Amino acid sequence: MKITQIETIHLGDFPHILFVAIHTDEGLVGYSDTFYMTDAMRAYIHQFAAPMLLGHDPLAIELHWRRLYEVIAHIAGKGAEIRALSAIDCALWDIFGQAVNQPVWQVLGGATRARIRTYNTCGGPHYGRPTRGGSGYGADAEIGAKYEDLVGFMTDAGALAQDLLSEGITGMKLWPFDFVLDPDGWANWKNFKGAFDPKRVAIHGHSISRADLKLALRPFQQIRDAVGDKMDIMVEGHGFWSLPAAKTIARALEPFEPYWLEDLMRADDVGALAELRASTRTPLLVSEYLTTRYEYKPVLEKNAADIIMIDPTWAGGITESKKIATMAEVYKRPVALHDCTGPFTLLAGIHLAINCTNAVIQESVRAYLRLTYPELITDVPVVRDGHFDAPTKAGIGATLIPDVRQRPDATVVVSK
Repeated sequence: MKITQIETIHLGDFPHILFVAIHTDEGLVGYSDTFYMTDAMRAYIHQFAAPMLLGHDPLAIELHWRRLYEVIAHIAGKGAEIRALSAIDCALWDIFGQAVNQPVWQVLGGATRARIRTYNTCGGPHYGRPTRGGSGYGADAEIGAKYEDLVGFMTDAGALAQDLLSEGITGMKLWPFDFVLDPDGWANWKNFKGAFDPKRVAIHGHSISRADLKLALRPFQQIRDAVGDKMDIMVEGHGFWSLPAAKTIARALEPFEPYWLEDLMRADDVGALAELRASTRTPLLVSEYLTTRYEYKPVLEKNAADIIMIDPTWAGGITESKKIATMAEVYKRPVALHDCTGPFTLLAGIHLAINCTNAVIQESVRAYLRLTYPELITDVPVVRDGHFDAPTKAGIGATLIPDVRQRPDATVVVSK
């Protein structure tokens, strides 16, 4: 079997997602996606990766990973290049599974569980889509609109928690500290007008006032008042805070017993992460911002995190994600799989979670599952009683809907 064609598909209505399809001479097509800087990833795939892959065996996945990685390693192996490599790798695993008529989790070594728990990241259907919803993050959506969970957690997080529990979902991730970080960037959004002191000056994450801390803690209190400890709360920080501010936030959150603290600081200073971890009893999670085992290794060696998060279409593909998970297991650390990006990323994470013994949870966004992903792929994963079941179809378990390529906002580029 040989690779005959590599295709990228980009949709203007989903500006941050790049879909990748790898075709073979036996008619098999492997699919994947990745996220951010789509023009740069597309250029890497067609200018550098395609000439190295066309005409070669798609099942030589480890060899392809090493050869592609060596091309980019001299520029530190980060950014658009590693995300593009990740998408290529996941598409090759899809082909592998189809070639042997088995799900990807099976060819990775089989199942260690029948299903994986999921939590809801509280974005809405327009989250990450700047061509809709004005801001691109959905904060301008109408209060009470279906699945507008970002507005939900900033207006009545307790009611949102009750709604999620009614669907069997027992974990939710929110990021209210983003909204007090920069009042100039958020105060004019219609759902948050009047929430900030108009005289307040941005301090870019190096401090947090008592008033801002109180405002950001409000959703956590609402959740605990509404549902008690029935809901696990994951805290997302997006890496915006310095060490002193992160310590203040972590201490303030302890009475609410979060499931984890994620990226209160960027993961570029392992020593600072270790100091933050030592300062709080709340588990610290690090993070889809890291790529390849080479970046995760010092975090594990320095005991700088309790939980390791992996995004398979950012970290190096299924090949590398499996190695990162195995390395984390050596250090007695569980892993969580990330997806707030694209449908094939979610599927890759589910397959890894079914296979890896130390996987504990898979991220998902219910708005994407109900409203967004059905526009894009066949066989959207279904949450049942707060879990994803092990996929049963061969390969990754879904394909791009054929009509997607004919959409007026589609840009399709082919190398062959």
